[in-house]
Amino acid sequence: MGEFLHVAFSYPMAVFTYPLIVVVGYWLTVVTGLFDTGEHDAPWLGFGGVPAGVTLSLLIAIAWLLTLIGSQLTTLPVVPLPALAGGWLATRALVAPLRRLVPRERQPSRGDFVGQMCVIRTGRAGADFGQAEVTAADGSSAVIQVRTTGQDTLSRGDSALIFEYDAEGEFFWVMPYESEH
Repeated sequence: MGEFLHVAFSYPMAVFTYPLIVVVGYWLTVVTGLFDTGEHDAPWLGFGGVPAGVTLSLLIAIAWLLTLIGSQLTTLPVVPLPALAGGWLATRALVAPLRRLVPRERQPSRGDFVGQMCVIRTGRAGADFGQAEVTAADGSSAVIQVRTTGQDTLSRGDSALIFEYDAEGEFFWVMPYESEH
């Protein structure tokens, strides 16, 4: 163990040993919940789509490993440079499939209103005409086109339940809803 530590903390290994210690400390704080990995991408050098903490951790760990291998094969003082280049290439190769695992921010859609309550804002809402106000999950409100089925007719101020979106007609199907207080 003493020989390993001597190699790890001497040149050229020390170039990546100290950053590797920082990476281990970072992940220990993430695992214990003291720090969050964050949503920050690492778009620089082609590493976009994966959190920067993951990308930098991979880059440093791979460069450290390649420096260890290179320092055992040669005594050239420039070993960290090709190790960094190899680490960059390997990290790029590993990050590509990881991008598919990182959830993308979901875009709001009209389908998000289905199942929500709305309030009729026009004089009436029936099978051929009507508008209602609905509140989105983020607290904003929207005026939407609504239609009722059958003989249902709603008046201004009535509550309705949105149960379907008609993409072709670009309106929402609603039905009367009486809240039970």
